[in-house]
Amino acid sequence: MKKFNCIVVFNEDKTKLLFCKRKKDPYKGLYNFVGGKVEKGEDGTAAAYRELYEETGIPSKEIPLFHFMDFTYYHHDFILELYVGKLSSSRQLVEEVNPLEWLLLEEDFSDPERFAGDQNIAHIVNVALRVMEDRV
Repeated sequence: MKKFNCIVVFNEDKTKLLFCKRKKDPYKGLYNFVGGKVEKGEDGTAAAYRELYEETGIPSKEIPLFHFMDFTYYHHDFILELYVGKLSSSRQLVEEVNPLEWLLLEEDFSDPERFAGDQNIAHIVNVALRVMEDRV
């Protein structure tokens, strides 16, 4: 079964979340978390740090990541691993392909016209917030 990851990134004061605006399908034109493919034999956490750095320029020393949830999509034969972290300080982002944007936590993350994931993003954000509260 293939593996992919998504990384939920909070800014340093936990008022905003980092999203990319997808340039290709699936979910072209919609906001999604940064992330990508876990290579065969690659550790999931290492893959999350690699993808985060490739897509944003954020190095591992600036954000501890916690693996907090997985989704298994049997009909598409893949597992989506979810990680969450909070930046230690403000930083300039470096876009790889998809434009990056900080969105306020007050957004309606369940809006399918703006957000990818078939309304899963709202659920993921809610769980990620709880995980981060436990880690403060």
